Amino acid sequence: MVATALEHPTLVLNRNWTVINVVPVRRALVLVCRDAARFIEPDTYQVHDMSSWAAQALEADEFRIHMVSQAIRVPEVIVLLKYDRPARPYVPFTRRNLYRRDRVTCQYCGERPGTENLSIEHIIPRSMGGPTNWTNCVLACLRCNVRKGNRTPDQAGLRLLRKPTRPRWMPHVSLPDGIVKKSWPQFVSDRYWEVELTD
Repeated sequence: MVATALEHPTLVLNRNWTVINVVPVRRALVLVCRDAARFIEPDTYQVHDMSSWAAQALEADEFRIHMVSQAIRVPEVIVLLKYDRPARPYVPFTRRNLYRRDRVTCQYCGERPGTENLSIEHIIPRSMGGPTNWTNCVLACLRCNVRKGNRTPDQAGLRLLRKPTRPRWMPHVSLPDGIVKKSWPQFVSDRYWEVELTD
């Protein structure tokens, strides 16, 4: 249980309270112990050092970390004391980010056959000089991929459901798949949760 608690994700804010990362609880504890960060109480936005965090009463159902002489709450959010650089203003083009942008959906037929049955499809094939980037790559199911072959969508009689674009902006945050703490949306804009891109 301790190992599981220490691996839980913690949202990291810079000193301007902008999301910049997600780290395991283990790393968050180190940052706070080194006086580089503080815990945030999501309900009240109160900032805590290690001693004030440890002094809080624990609810019966709260996830906790057992230490030598006491148990403390697992932190969900920390704020760095000195780091104020903003997150990267672009989303890197990666396989994982493409799957997220296209919502694990074939961009020709709209089917969601699962990641194992999707491939990255070049709209203009590489053999015709098509680049590997946000505006020329989409996800395609195996059936549509075979149908398109080494042709353009027009030549294959296929039509894209939506024009592929590069995501406009995203904080540099890598979320473990499917794990979003209840307190996080108040620190991150709705647009972030819709796109969820980074690697």
